[in-house]
Amino acid sequence: MPSSPEKERLLVVDDDAGTLEVLQRNLRAQGYQVFTAPGVAEAIDVLGQMQIDLVITDLKMPRVSGLDLVRHVRENIKDTEVMMITGYATIEGAVRAVKTGAEEYLSKPFTDEELFAAVGRALEKLRVRRSGQGEAAPLPTHLHGLIGESEAIREVFRAIEKAAGTSATVMITGESGTGKELVARAIHYNSPRAAAAFVPVNCGGIPEGLLESELFGHVKGAFTGASETRAGFFQTADGGTIFLDEIGDTTLSMQTKLLRVLQNKEVTMVGSSRTRKVDVRILAATNKDLIALVKKGQFREDLFFRLNVISVTIPALRERGDDILLLAHHFAKKFAREYGKPNPQFSDHALQVLKHYDWPGNVRELENVIQRLVVMTDGPFIEVPDLPSLMRYSALKGAGFDRSLAEVEAEYVRNVLASVDGNKTRAAEILGIDRKTLREKLKGGEE
Repeated sequence: MPSSPEKERLLVVDDDAGTLEVLQRNLRAQGYQVFTAPGVAEAIDVLGQMQIDLVITDLKMPRVSGLDLVRHVRENIKDTEVMMITGYATIEGAVRAVKTGAEEYLSKPFTDEELFAAVGRALEKLRVRRSGQGEAAPLPTHLHGLIGESEAIREVFRAIEKAAGTSATVMITGESGTGKELVARAIHYNSPRAAAAFVPVNCGGIPEGLLESELFGHVKGAFTGASETRAGFFQTADGGTIFLDEIGDTTLSMQTKLLRVLQNKEVTMVGSSRTRKVDVRILAATNKDLIALVKKGQFREDLFFRLNVISVTIPALRERGDDILLLAHHFAKKFAREYGKPNPQFSDHALQVLKHYDWPGNVRELENVIQRLVVMTDGPFIEVPDLPSLMRYSALKGAGFDRSLAEVEAEYVRNVLASVDGNKTRAAEILGIDRKTLREKLKGGEE
């Protein structure tokens, strides 16, 4: 039995539905929370949505093997153990599994006692490692406007906590609409500089000829229209933080000036020869591939390394699983309150469309969609027909029309099976088929 007061979360990965059912039932009886996945792709999706303590994976699976899953966990997830099970046990296979990163290796057939013992050993190693690191404070689900519970966004929260405790420069990357300025604000307001100014600057939104003056200020008469001396954003942010958004849009000339500020901690106002010391922390952001721009000679390599001391990458919304639903409800409540309307409810089908839409505009697009729905929907429920037509079409387009009928049927059968916690008899009753036919249909999508 697990010794921890919290139920450990286990993810069992096997392409055989019968094996998944047995392992899930037996491990649940031992008090664990057990999730299942029929393949590596589905397992990676689960790992992206929640913290898993132990992954138990089969070695031989169609398309992608268990070793690839072990490698993925070891390269991308710190706080998860991995255990390999296989019906093709060899010394070489065991060595490969352990070298790749599996903590335990169990060959079929195995007894329940052998399974429980191996699981216990793997989880004990995890507990020892965690106790050696000290108990980490629970991560928030809301952080200065950032909302989410998926493992992908929790990684961002962890990075924010670490970055906030230093004075190092930070490079924030991610697609448009993912919330780069929110991350920058969270870093600033959780840092020792929180009482000072946070100054956001959209480098791509200021004409090239004005950017230098806006950043560093100008003296009276420096150029036509400069009727008075005015401080720039760096002087305004003195003692605090300046956030340079869309840094990839700056010219090489401006990059040289920014590099000088980073190196010397001083600025020169336009029209002046005198330098002024500034104490400013710089956070920068971009949705461009700066490394590619460096290779093309369009971004200074030395500036890139100066800015990229700490890197925070924000995941796209489509990679955040149920966070989409969490955000949809949050925005619906926010706009309902703002417009004095009752808080709308989403139908299950509408939520599924929202979750499986690609969201090219990310959180910003989701917020705009929900705002429009709150304004335009009259009834208490938001249904699929209320959603934008492009979204409904996209949902149909992504519904699997490039798959065979057998694959689609097998997926539906697996979903029914999952809805009854793996009870094949009950699933067969719902589908109107016998257990033998059920097994055949489950295999249909793998041929």
